Amino acid sequence: QVQLVESGGGLVQAGDSLRLSCVVSGRTFSNYAMAWFRQAPGKGRQFVSHISRSGGGTYYADSVKGRFTISRDNAKNTMYLQMNSLKPEDTAVYYCAAAAKVLFGSTAVATEGLYAYWGQGTQVTVSS
Repeated sequence: QVQLVESGGGLVQAGDSLRLSCVVSGRTFSNYAMAWFRQAPGKGRQFVSHISRSGGGTYYADSVKGRFTISRDNAKNTMYLQMNSLKPEDTAVYYCAAAAKVLFGSTAVATEGLYAYWGQGTQVTVSS
């Protein structure tokens, strides 16, 4: 069983930065493509970013491109999301997700149903 635990959320002001972490246990981390999704109050879960198993391929939602950076350290079984220039509209619960299959293309990597494992989420609140 794969377990994912997010951390690093908090309350910040607009323009500030945060770094989220997702620690994975239970299986070989490098076998999984990983992603971040988020869910704002009253809205559905939204794709944020994806990283391939090796870390060599990344995708970003247009809303975060240029501000967020996804990375992973396979030796530490950890994925990160560096969030800079935060905006109030970034307020959401952020979830990490793991996919056992290789995903290609912007549509596939953004599809929730292709990720088999999910964390419990970490709250990010950005005040104006």
